[in-house]
Amino acid sequence: MNAGLYGKICAMSAPRCTPVPTLAEAAQWAPEQIVGLAQANVALQRDMDAMRLEFAALKHQLEWFRRQLFGQKSEKRVVSPDTTQMYLGELPIPDTQPDVPGKTVAGHTRRGSRTDYAQDKDESALFFDETRVPVETITLANPETEGLAADQFEVIGEKVSHRLAQRPGSYVILKYVRPVIKRRDTQAIHCPAAPAGVIEGSRADVSFIAGLITDKFCYHQPLYRQHQRLGENGIRVSRPWLTQLTHAALALLEPVFTAQLDSIRASRIKAMDETPIKAGRAGPGKMKGGYFWPVYGERDEICFAYHEGRSGKHIAQTLGTDPPPEGAVLLTDGYAAYERYAQKCGLTRAQCWAHSRRKFFEAQSIEPERATQALEMIG
Repeated sequence: MNAGLYGKICAMSAPRCTPVPTLAEAAQWAPEQIVGLAQANVALQRDMDAMRLEFAALKHQLEWFRRQLFGQKSEKRVVSPDTTQMYLGELPIPDTQPDVPGKTVAGHTRRGSRTDYAQDKDESALFFDETRVPVETITLANPETEGLAADQFEVIGEKVSHRLAQRPGSYVILKYVRPVIKRRDTQAIHCPAAPAGVIEGSRADVSFIAGLITDKFCYHQPLYRQHQRLGENGIRVSRPWLTQLTHAALALLEPVFTAQLDSIRASRIKAMDETPIKAGRAGPGKMKGGYFWPVYGERDEICFAYHEGRSGKHIAQTLGTDPPPEGAVLLTDGYAAYERYAQKCGLTRAQCWAHSRRKFFEAQSIEPERATQALEMIG
């Protein structure tokens, strides 16, 4: 490198490329040079501090990405066992054991495993709940009794086995037969009314309605799949009828939801959160975004209020603005809208330990000692 190029580089990166002066040269510096050098050192120190912070942030991000790709997703901590605490079976064994007289045991043959057809009817051996699962009993004839009279053999017991079976579908048609009578004295004709259903005039029994919405919302069976299953089992109904039936069933459940939400509002301690959900069409092939606002009461009630956005006004719409019970507490995450609502209504806001703990868990790679101390205090 020639001297001219070296000088240009030093000029561009001054004062970092300035050669270190000797003590004799520094003693001849003017005060302005000393002040300039001190200012340059302060600027350099400030740059170094900024780079350290940036390096720590980048290291934290790198550890986070590494954990997402290769690490364990669970935030569970495995605590080392207490060396002073004994466990079951760790009682001290004395060095000397008392003499116990020996005893001779006769040899035996291990019993073979039971076959399915020889299984005894033992409650501990059943793989189903007899109070909830219908049992169809099938009695098999013993071929050895064929051609024998009843007085030629004696039934001394029975063996029972169980097999899990399935019938085509689980639907049944309830056929109500209502006799029409004519009184001879008055010549009046009488017929009993059909049993009332939960939906007036509907040909759907309450058991079918309950199964329809349970399959859809608990087991994620869309109505079109349930429609296919009905057709394959010989039941001809229309898809729109199933949709109308679902809406009618939800209308029946609305008073239950309202009563449960009122109970949550009256709770002294309640928890609330919000989570995005796709609901409704925004266009061809697109779904609108909305939010479920789950709320939890002190009697284990849970309601999922739906609102189109995440605005803080939806908190008041869900929980109401009536004066809360004395000492009422609202448990939430760090969303600032909850804090504003709590201050407005006179609630005590408690924040989530899990969210706070997560930050200390993520900081273990950067500040292992202090992060571990925080996790132990939380635990």
